[in-house]
Amino acid sequence: MTAALGPLFVGGLGPLEIGIILLLLVILFGADKIPKLARSAGDAKKEFEKAKLEASKEIEEYEEELEKEAEEEAAAQPAQESTDGGDVAETKEPETPDEEQQTASE
Repeated sequence: MTAALGPLFVGGLGPLEIGIILLLLVILFGADKIPKLARSAGDAKKEFEKAKLEASKEIEEYEEELEKEAEEEAAAQPAQESTDGGDVAETKEPETPDEEQQTASE
């Protein structure tokens, strides 16, 4: 069914198709309501663009905040490593039950 509709719009909408659509709009809604519909559609588009812009600004601010936190953590990381002294005793976890018994008996 969609394959039958596909070739109708291959060339896009021509002047005849646009004229028919406008005539149908005038018949359905009346000439006095069409400007109101167009105005409300324009207002809706403006609101959508405004919300889209606000969302993108919030995303950018959040990304900047994350980058700033990452930089602060990276700056704090070397300071912590230098205060550790570098000599940290490593503990070895027993790998088998036999080793666990040996470490328990010691």
